[in-house]
Amino acid sequence: MPKLDKTTARRQGRVRKAVKATAKGRARLSVFRSSKHIYAQLIDDRKGETLASASSMEKDLRTSLKTGADVAAAQSVGKKLAERATAKGISEVVFDRGAYRYHGRVKALADAAREGGLKF
Repeated sequence: MPKLDKTTARRQGRVRKAVKATAKGRARLSVFRSSKHIYAQLIDDRKGETLASASSMEKDLRTSLKTGADVAAAQSVGKKLAERATAKGISEVVFDRGAYRYHGRVKALADAAREGGLKF
């Protein structure tokens, strides 16, 4: 993960603290957005393990998408993650947007995950 400046790290810490306070045992849907791709994973913070993940770098998504850095890619990743979560019996999660604003690709991923059956 790239090194964060002080402001970004502070914002990410603030968001992470609020997320963990409201989690109540639910898995955390964490989003990472780079300039070329978008990644999402469901994390169990109690055990410290990843339950499910999806990214725009996966082979089936790379071939069907024009680029991994747009809203369409984020929607595909959100749907794919929701499918994998429901297959493992996970329906309720808490959304961790990291230091990113809830806008654009991050919002598209969240909306697609909701449409796929995740509740947060």
